Amino acid sequence: MFDLVPFGKRRDDVFGVLAKSLNEVFNDEFFAPMTGAAQSFRTDIRESGQAYLIEAELPGFKKEEIDIDYTRPYLTIKAVRKEENAQENEEHQLVRRERRYGEYVRRFYVQDIAEDEIRASLKDGMLSLEVPKQQKSQGKRIEIQDNGSSGEQLQ
Repeated sequence: MFDLVPFGKRRDDVFGVLAKSLNEVFNDEFFAPMTGAAQSFRTDIRESGQAYLIEAELPGFKKEEIDIDYTRPYLTIKAVRKEENAQENEEHQLVRRERRYGEYVRRFYVQDIAEDEIRASLKDGMLSLEVPKQQKSQGKRIEIQDNGSSGEQLQ
């Protein structure tokens, strides 16, 4: 019959439901280009002992529309979309015209990489980058010699 929720909580709940309803309306796919999430793209990053593997979802982009830049210490992937669709009827009157313009950017902070060896490929809307790590020197053990065993004497 009645909710067993204190009156003050019930008021918050009503406003919470209203806010949730409005969010669902404005999160509809029709409004997607206006939201901040539309200016980004999904990425997966894996790390092995020798490299980082970055996979970015960029469906519909051609390789000419994608720019990859490494300016120490940031790796930047930028994709620019300039798309225009127009439909006309038999009398060449414009029936519908849609335009989408946008810049999609992701920046990654990476250090100690071999920047000259980064490789990228694009297949079926999936951008793959292999970012090799800089090989750290293993070090070298230095032997300490006795003064009398070096064979030469300093004068």
